[in-house]
Amino acid sequence: MSGSLRRAGRAGATLAVASELALIRLGRTYGSTPAERAAAMAGDEVVPDPQVVTDHAITIDTPREYVWPWLVQMGWHRGGWYTARWVDRLLFPANWPSANRIIPDLQEMQLGDFIPDGAPETKCGMIVEHLDPGRALVLHSTSHLPRRWRERQRASLDWSWAFALTPVDDGRRTRFHFRSRWTTAPWWLTLGGRLLIVPADFVMSRDMLHGVKERAENLRTDDARARARGRNERERLDSRDG
Repeated sequence: MSGSLRRAGRAGATLAVASELALIRLGRTYGSTPAERAAAMAGDEVVPDPQVVTDHAITIDTPREYVWPWLVQMGWHRGGWYTARWVDRLLFPANWPSANRIIPDLQEMQLGDFIPDGAPETKCGMIVEHLDPGRALVLHSTSHLPRRWRERQRASLDWSWAFALTPVDDGRRTRFHFRSRWTTAPWWLTLGGRLLIVPADFVMSRDMLHGVKERAENLRTDDARARARGRNERERLDSRDG
């Protein structure tokens, strides 16, 4: 019996390690190609010597002008991060649901803007470091740690998010590439980041990619329907006048 238990324990441990390694791999590469991971990207200079780099990508069946508006309105109590609602409730219960519409008041963005990623008292958020409207956006944070840790200098984090929109199929579709680069200290935070944050990034980033994809494609469909209704109405008026 004890031998069976030992074998079961070893098998369970092996499975756990294999699952963790698979999640780490997905957390660093989900959806991206080797070429995308090897390519230089706007914002790489923000964290020039990262301990961890993650690359995630997805193809969106719409031109990039339908994707960009969702990116510039991201943030806490803004448009959200387009993750699944159960993820929001589990990890960020005080945040609002991610927006399903374009918010006109959040479409203006400037270099140096602060994009909140937590309640005001946390002082947690990201700074706009690079902005190429319709093409690229880079955000940078040193505040994604508990405020007490930061104030007492118990730990540090330097983290960038870079988003790139590349037209494919003569602009009919868009390749959406999301890269993060970060360094942490001390060693226990670095180890925890590799074992916990990177696998969690697979869930979060996958949700965000698909959330943006769904919203952008729906926006294009709604726009096409509105254009069709406008044409039909003009044709109706022209036929009546004729």
